[in-house]
Amino acid sequence: MITPPRPYLPRALEDVLRARLASFPVVVVTGARQAGKSTLARRIGPDRTYLTLDDLDVLDQAHNAPDALLRRGARLTLDEVQRAPDLLLAIKRAVDAERVPGRFLLTGSANLHLMASISETLAGRAIYVDLWPMTRGEVLGEGSVGRWDVFLDQAPDTWAGAFEAGPRKPDVEWTTLALRGGYPDPATTLEGEGDRGAWFEGYLRTYLERDLQQLASIDNLVGFQRLIRATALRVGNLMNQADLARDVGIPPTTAQRYLHLLEVSYQLLKVEAYSVNRTKRLVKGPKLYWSDTAFALHLSSERAPRGAHLENLIVSELFAWRETRTHRPNILFWRTSKGAEVDLVVETPTSLLPMEIKAATTVRTQDARHLSTFLDEYPDKTEAGVILYAGREAYWLTDRVFAVPWNSVI
Repeated sequence: MITPPRPYLPRALEDVLRARLASFPVVVVTGARQAGKSTLARRIGPDRTYLTLDDLDVLDQAHNAPDALLRRGARLTLDEVQRAPDLLLAIKRAVDAERVPGRFLLTGSANLHLMASISETLAGRAIYVDLWPMTRGEVLGEGSVGRWDVFLDQAPDTWAGAFEAGPRKPDVEWTTLALRGGYPDPATTLEGEGDRGAWFEGYLRTYLERDLQQLASIDNLVGFQRLIRATALRVGNLMNQADLARDVGIPPTTAQRYLHLLEVSYQLLKVEAYSVNRTKRLVKGPKLYWSDTAFALHLSSERAPRGAHLENLIVSELFAWRETRTHRPNILFWRTSKGAEVDLVVETPTSLLPMEIKAATTVRTQDARHLSTFLDEYPDKTEAGVILYAGREAYWLTDRVFAVPWNSVI
């Protein structure tokens, strides 16, 4: 029996891409394998000629006659461009000869050599957009990235009314979402746990055997796989490279290189610590998350999601949401030497939004104590904080802390 094609589900980046193409001659969409880059690229504009370098004839022309390839359409979408990095020189020549907005839409998975080539060859000509695994709103067919804008663009005294009047999504346990993740196939078409497990195992194998070979030479694949599992088990924890290296049995310098590879290939997310002094943010250890919660659960062999996985789910949604903002906010966390900690801090040029994430169905005023400490510390940049929890009611827990169900936000 032939499985019918999956219906297209709108992505929130569609409008962002069209806006970027209206202003810049080259727009580059990058992201993890199977995040939906190719599908998205095909949807952008009926006036665009789509070519993929997965087609061997196109790849041959890209290598041997790149200037001729670029004349195959007035506006070209070139998919999997990392397969022919030298093509970028031809794109540079075309842009320098005639700087037309929207001339090229490029897509590709992360590649250190490719990204260096883009930075050098297309400097001042290209703008970049990251496509992350699907958000809950995208999986539901809404093409949305959650209602985070309410907290940043509206006054706190309007929050309760905004969420009371807001759209209602279907009731679902957050653990179900965590187990499905945001990669299109396991999130939308694969129903059984066994089928999703097989998909993730195939994904891991392709990542190790193909993507990593494009990124760098891995001389200790077993050690790399152990590091992957170790980071998946440490979701939401502070990253300590020395401890990771010791537990995995590899040198600290190797652990650092492997962690960097996971990050540039859009698998690992690092959330830096908030500090008024931006230089100090780089000194303090970041917290570790995965771009896809379900993949992290598969890698760690955990059957039951923990509270840290709800936190990971929220972080993944926030990374996707910030790509839709004109000025990308920073996603951070906050911790003091005295033990006060806030799970997440969204920083814009003018404000801070501190957030706590609780997997419990109820919250108490005691749960707001660290948010209150943060609000006292930075009164000039924030008026209120937020607790996302697994309950059903949105209400003011204290005068300055708003409790809202995660289901009302994402």
